[in-house]
Parts: sequence; C-alpha cells; structure tokens
Amino acid sequence: VQLQASGGGLVEAGDSLRLSCLASTDTFDRYALGWFRQAPGKERVFVASINWLGNAAYYSDSAKGRFTISRDNAKNTVYLQANSLKPEDTAVYYCAAELRIGIPGQRVDEFDFWGQGTQVTVSS
Repeated sequence: VQLQASGGGLVEAGDSLRLSCLASTDTFDRYALGWFRQAPGKERVFVASINWLGNAAYYSDSAKGRFTISRDNAKNTVYLQANSLKPEDTAVYYCAAELRIGIPGQRVDEFDFWGQGTQVTVSS
C-alpha cells in the first residue's frame, strides 16, 4: 500500500486545515487508518485512528474535540479535519495503514504502511 498525504500548510492559531491521504490499493476497506505527528526533536505520536468501516474513531487527548478523522472508501482516502489549531500542533503529520478488522491501533508499531508526511505549521 502506498499512501500520499497532502493538505498541510502554514496557518495562524485558531485556523483550520483538512489533511487528506490517498491510498493506492484495491483493498482499502480492509485497512484501519491512522494519523500521527512528529514535531522537531520529538517522537512520532498518535493523533487519531479509524476502523475499516469508518464507524469507530479514536483520538489522542490533544486531538479530542478539535480534530475529526474520517474516511471515504469509494475514494481510497482518509481525512483529518483539524480545527482550532494551536502552535503546539506544529509538526509533520503522517497517515498510516494497518491490515486490521476491528479496533484500530494507536501505536506507531501497529501500523504497517506510512505516507511521506505533510508539514503543518501554526503561528501564534
């Protein structure tokens, strides 16, 4: 599976962004999907994940209430709607996929495939 993330950019605090990740696979609906982020000098951390059906989503504490993960299986795409952005949200955002039916993972080592990342920079 190849993943291509897009939608990052430079925004001001309080603004919104929608990140997209297009997957190249004929079996997209068999994969759970996730978004992670990595700030400079820090480890890659979990942001959100969604199950194969798209009816169950999980979020980090920092993402709850501000970010929404969704997927469109007809378009082989997963989205991350990020609202009320803060400077501490600045990071490279990565999409990831794992072949899993059931509850999606929340750890980096649970995901098998990764996109190249898209930079999100939030100015104060």
